[in-house]
Amino acid sequence: MPAARILCRPAAARLERPVNPARRAWIVQPSKTPFLAVRDLAQRLDGTLSDYDALLEMAHGRDLVLLGEATHGTAEFYRMRAEITLRLIRECGFDTVAIEGDWPDAWRINRFVQCAGADDATSALDDFERFPAWMWRNREMREFIAALRELNAARPRRQRAGVYGLDLYSLYRSADAVIRYLEAVDPHEAALARERYAALDHVREAQAYGYAVALGARPAARAGAVKQLLQLRAGEFEYLARDGTDALDAQFFAEQNAQVVVNAEAYYRGMFSSRLNTWNLRDAHMANTLFALASYRVRRGGSGKVVVWAHNSHLGDARATESRRRGEWNLGQIVRESAQHRALLVGFTTCTGHVSAASEWDGEVEQKWVRPALPESWEHLFHTTGYDRFFLPLREDVSRPLDEPMLERAIGVLYLPRTERQSHYFEASLASQFDALFHLDETSALEPLEPAPGWHRREGSAETPMA
Repeated sequence: MPAARILCRPAAARLERPVNPARRAWIVQPSKTPFLAVRDLAQRLDGTLSDYDALLEMAHGRDLVLLGEATHGTAEFYRMRAEITLRLIRECGFDTVAIEGDWPDAWRINRFVQCAGADDATSALDDFERFPAWMWRNREMREFIAALRELNAARPRRQRAGVYGLDLYSLYRSADAVIRYLEAVDPHEAALARERYAALDHVREAQAYGYAVALGARPAARAGAVKQLLQLRAGEFEYLARDGTDALDAQFFAEQNAQVVVNAEAYYRGMFSSRLNTWNLRDAHMANTLFALASYRVRRGGSGKVVVWAHNSHLGDARATESRRRGEWNLGQIVRESAQHRALLVGFTTCTGHVSAASEWDGEVEQKWVRPALPESWEHLFHTTGYDRFFLPLREDVSRPLDEPMLERAIGVLYLPRTERQSHYFEASLASQFDALFHLDETSALEPLEPAPGWHRREGSAETPMA
């Protein structure tokens, strides 16, 4: 039988339903320990789409659902986010997926899922060329965008869901994209754009640009980048008078690329300055892009309801972690402060297994063994419950025992087990960091579309003895 599904229903209908006796255990006394609170609140997963029913109920009335990940290389996190996202699109009216990827790279995916262009599901991922390409060029992502395109094919054009990038690393690709757009709509302005971006030329490597500016060896390109962004905004009415939805899409793509150039230029200069916090610059950019996307999708005729895919460290409220002591904020905090009850923050954690990650920046992707979580961590606590896979709602009225600070693990594109505690753990008060959480006790590695030689020989397996 097909998995049971629910629709996002009016609040009144939900409140009139009798209390499910199986959920009476949600009423947790403040005196209970975190262990007992998890045992009471956790809802075991059975591997069907009904695993997400409780989350979809929580998504009622929300415009922004942020789906995290404890690592950038866990297959189950990608698959679960894909299943949740497709249900949110089908059943709850979401029409936008925003990923922790670069804006121009994700645009090619967007065209594919909206049934435009000549790409297939594999080639639509080809613009993700820089390290770590495997973060988006992987089997799970390919399956997701193929399923989303199939869903979209039966919908009117304005109702088709899109996929967009939130990140800012694409300094030069975004500048090139602005110029290409202007060459098509205004060749004179294209020539001026080349002049405005001239201070970026002759390097074509963003960190080298930032270092040279910091040393005073070259002028900063900020003034020209800002001027170009303002010009695109000023010319918006003229550019949009040309071709309806196509013009709106093209103009928005160009304007966001111009915004990326402004913010990326500041980011790369900030890498070599002690006065700027580049983490804050990056997450502020992602938040601004997210809100711009929601507005654009409404202008385009859609709902503007967005699902976000990014790391837990970006999506969990920074005010509930040790980041706050360093003066850092993140996307999740900004969204909560701006959208409040219209946002839903969902974390994903694991205790052990395997992960795709590199050992150094620009290094080859490896299938690495994830060491069992440290005893003082949330992940270890989850392991001790004996529940191998569960959903954990973190409602304020019942999850107070889960608000004490404990360690939480974060594995990005690098995994460095020799410095596990220093490199991959931070303090977090879970119930304030997220609205809900999925925990999988043991997980497997995300499979790149073009795995490096030896990737299939898992670290920690019989073929690769541990030191």
